[in-house]
Amino acid sequence: MMMSLTYWLSEHPSILTFRWSHTQSHFATWWFLITSISIYLTLSLLVHLSLTHLLRRRRPIPLGPLPAAHSLLMSLISATIFSGLLLSSVAELRDSHWLYRRTRAHTTPLRWLLCFPPGTRPAGRVFFWSYLFYLSRFLRLFRPIFTLLRREGLPVFRLFGHVVSIVTAFLWLEFSQSFQVWGVGWEGGGVGTGGCGGRECGGNVGVLLLHLRRGGCNGIGAWGFNSVLNGVVLVRFVNFYVKKLRSAGGGGGGGGVNTEVSSSTTCELERKR
Repeated sequence: MMMSLTYWLSEHPSILTFRWSHTQSHFATWWFLITSISIYLTLSLLVHLSLTHLLRRRRPIPLGPLPAAHSLLMSLISATIFSGLLLSSVAELRDSHWLYRRTRAHTTPLRWLLCFPPGTRPAGRVFFWSYLFYLSRFLRLFRPIFTLLRREGLPVFRLFGHVVSIVTAFLWLEFSQSFQVWGVGWEGGGVGTGGCGGRECGGNVGVLLLHLRRGGCNGIGAWGFNSVLNGVVLVRFVNFYVKKLRSAGGGGGGGGVNTEVSSSTTCELERKR
């Protein structure tokens, strides 16, 4: 059983021969990324405006078991990606595919987890599962649509978070950024949100130290962009949370823009490597 699972999740020829390419991989171009995000945001806004001003519908649209089925599907996909990434990472470390040459400092599993050597190409086991993770981000885009159809307002913060997660997953692949192993693993493993901030901060510090002291990390530019984006999101969340505390007791509203941010949404917005 375990041998069969290992084969299908880390040793299958399709996984071993995978290569991220604008010409060979589906949905792997900058044009598709920008166009799809633009269409999604436009469609979300049109749905919100149609329900609010044209149809003037106040009651939620019944969705039946659709949201639950979608959540179940996403859970199964996340579990598969996590299992595949775990087995693939173990296999890559075993095969020494990304270890530094003997002329460099010896690479430990933790160093490999945070810092791919310069010149690493987006090919092989780990990048295959990172690619599937990237594709799965588009399936998550249905969640804000469900929120709109339930007439819970326009979930601006969640829309922004989902778009950022897609851009981040794309950058991981485009620039062979090692933080994908860290980010995809924590997301796919369903780690709780309690330590999200500390996990992200610790991972960022680790990447920076390894880049400065161990001869550089591949895709450091993409890592820097993601770090800045993380900082912007964190500032926005803190600002929103402070305002919410100040206006506590002021009563709720309805029908407008939904800016409520749960702890799970906050952690999701911070997963951008």
